[in-house]
Amino acid sequence: MKALRWHNQKDLRLENIEEPQALKGKVKLKVEWCGICGSDLHEYTAGPIFIPTETHPLSGDKAPIVMGHEFSGQVVEVGEGVTTVQVGDRVTVEPIYACGECEACKKGKYNLCDKMGFYGLAGGGGGFSEYAAVPAEMIHKLPETVSFEQGALVEPSAVALHAVRQSKLKVGDKAAVFGTGPIGLLVIEALKASGASEIYAVELSEIRQQKAAELGAIVIDSKKYDAVEEIYKRTNGGVDVAYEVTGVPPVLKQAINATKIDGETMVVSIFEKEAPIHPHDIVMKERSLTGIIGYRDVFPAVISLMAQGYFPADKLVTKRIKLDEVIEEGFEGLLKERDQVKILVKAE
Repeated sequence: MKALRWHNQKDLRLENIEEPQALKGKVKLKVEWCGICGSDLHEYTAGPIFIPTETHPLSGDKAPIVMGHEFSGQVVEVGEGVTTVQVGDRVTVEPIYACGECEACKKGKYNLCDKMGFYGLAGGGGGFSEYAAVPAEMIHKLPETVSFEQGALVEPSAVALHAVRQSKLKVGDKAAVFGTGPIGLLVIEALKASGASEIYAVELSEIRQQKAAELGAIVIDSKKYDAVEEIYKRTNGGVDVAYEVTGVPPVLKQAINATKIDGETMVVSIFEKEAPIHPHDIVMKERSLTGIIGYRDVFPAVISLMAQGYFPADKLVTKRIKLDEVIEEGFEGLLKERDQVKILVKAE
């Protein structure tokens, strides 16, 4: 079958590899759609970050690995011992590897596992392929009202919902989202579902500004305004919670300073470089700074919200391509066309 494999930084290859099998405890899927994540792009331009160059303790795999962790598909085969799904089920994948034995896992915080990895980044297979064989515990069924396209958005939407759930945000609070790429837009949706009264979106790209506005955010063009001053002016002293979703070091300082007294900044993005901040900005207003990685226990909630109309694919997906086009139109396209939001790849 065709599959996209990461060999090294700036070295992705669409190759013919052996089709995976539904071994004991696994589920074989015909992949329908797979999204290109910001993490995938980071691996392409600056990796390895999550991709193991030595054998991963949970996947048992190392580079070169098949990429793709935001995907949906249909069950075509179930392995021995699998009783939770059957052939024909429409599903999405929660791609976290966790050991189940470390302190984080014992506390139920499996996304903080000492050995944590992601299917499609840490090996074992991936969604940028025609078929995938996935551990059964990663599988979540999709209701008929949630399309395969929506199914490919469950994983990034889970990141957004987890970020909002882990923050101090309460119903009626004001929030700011710095960066409205795919995850930033999904954070806006999660904030709407969580009852935020005002959502400010700070963004440079006109197309991404438009997307944020379509989702109901109050857009602040950071080319025209000092984002911190503008937020202070419009909110009479800052937002309750700011979400940093750019991974750009200077923006972290802006996000911190856009919050009110006792406000919180939630770091959602993955940073390639260190981000200098002054502790004074936190200490003098008793602010807090926290962060999340991935998600836990939110896939069912995301799928339920999707069935109610949240996280809409028609407003978030800007490009749909075939697997054969994934390198040039997908990864390179995202680097060249900075206005793209979410690209979905159709497996064939």
